[in-house]
Amino acid sequence: MPKVPWNLSLPCRLCTNMNWPIAELDPVRRLRVLAAAIPGAHVAERIIPASFERVWEVASDLEREFGTFEPDMRHLRIVADKGDGRLLAEARSKYGMRARLDVDLRPGWCWMQSRFLLVGLAATAVPGGTLVAQTGGVRVPGRSALVPLGVRAAGEKALARLADRIVERAR
Repeated sequence: MPKVPWNLSLPCRLCTNMNWPIAELDPVRRLRVLAAAIPGAHVAERIIPASFERVWEVASDLEREFGTFEPDMRHLRIVADKGDGRLLAEARSKYGMRARLDVDLRPGWCWMQSRFLLVGLAATAVPGGTLVAQTGGVRVPGRSALVPLGVRAAGEKALARLADRIVERAR
């Protein structure tokens, strides 16, 4: 085996002296990146003229509010809190289908997925209110893809219903 002419346990002088850029993404940009990697995914976006706190209070209330704005969801129940924003939920669609979802819920970020279902919701404060983005749909078994039928319309409908729900709660 040839001898290596340098010590690999020490950091490279070139690397430690350079100022590498660090890309920090807000939750909406992060959702866009994840959705771009999933064939068939579409990200719906809307600015809701309310504070981030008011918007996220409704959007992140999975058990009481999620079914009021997500078109295909009738009921969602948290069955386990794994800590650090990780949850396990059981969902039922308005068509009676059930799903067990792994959930990552943090301020401005909600990513839920099961074997056949994926839902992403993100929000960030912007001038004039809160930018909210949504993606989701039915996953194709064995492939990382979403069935494209109705994904765009469902996302737009969900965000319109979320905006309406926030107005209702403000009254």
